[in-house]
Amino acid sequence: MIDLDRRLNAFRPDLADRRLMGRIKADRFVDGSLRRVVAPVLDLRPRPAPDAGIDTQLLCGETVLVFEETEGWAWLQGERDGYIGYASADALGEMPEPTHMVVAQRSFVYPGPELKMPPVVCHSMGALLAVADFVEHRGTHYARLASGGAVIASHLEPLGWCAADYVAVAETFLHTPYLWGGASAFGLDCSGIVQLAMRMAGRLILRDTDMQAETVGEQLDPGPELSALQRGDLVFWKGHVGIMRDAETLLHANGHTMTVASETLAGAVARIAHLYGKPTEFRRP
Repeated sequence: MIDLDRRLNAFRPDLADRRLMGRIKADRFVDGSLRRVVAPVLDLRPRPAPDAGIDTQLLCGETVLVFEETEGWAWLQGERDGYIGYASADALGEMPEPTHMVVAQRSFVYPGPELKMPPVVCHSMGALLAVADFVEHRGTHYARLASGGAVIASHLEPLGWCAADYVAVAETFLHTPYLWGGASAFGLDCSGIVQLAMRMAGRLILRDTDMQAETVGEQLDPGPELSALQRGDLVFWKGHVGIMRDAETLLHANGHTMTVASETLAGAVARIAHLYGKPTEFRRP
């Protein structure tokens, strides 16, 4: 059997993605069924159990390929980054084709165009929504959604919009809680903030730290005393990544502060070295 990454290829002994036929052995091959995430955030897990850890998360409006649905769980692959996992089938469904993306860190959906109404749900930056029209009420502009409800219009941009600076996007998440597997504005891990921030700047990258260390941008020689680093460069450790805000300052979601935090690179290198060693890779996106 060819050695394939199970995080990016859907195969088990009993069932596999039909696109892998001829490359692996499985009892049965199937075509994935296209669905959309209809929940604000969808947790993707390594096995179909509520106590299984979160590998990553998908956001409202994203498309997935479902290979199996049983006992309330869907075995699926996210189309944006190819990640495989199990998720609640209730969070999947049909929705109108998205027209806009949430660009505010988080945004409430109200029952109607009135900010005094109690919100019914909250979306993360990066969520994809279908807008039916725009209205103004008492001086506030709202986007009315095709699925019902209304969002503050300034919190959205049309699909295709891109932020000018991915680091500036990442900086908006300062003090956001750390969450293992987190990839939304409600909680982030180290590679999750890199992926989400770059996505908002129009760059789709892979999810996990090791994947990013092999594929994002170009390998970089940081020079003596790491003096060649600049804003936007990525610093990798084994199992960890941070974003340079400038030549000396690192932004990263980390388990030390349990938040997205900023600190000197020199301080981070010295602190992390005691547990996980020195940086292993430097890349310039």
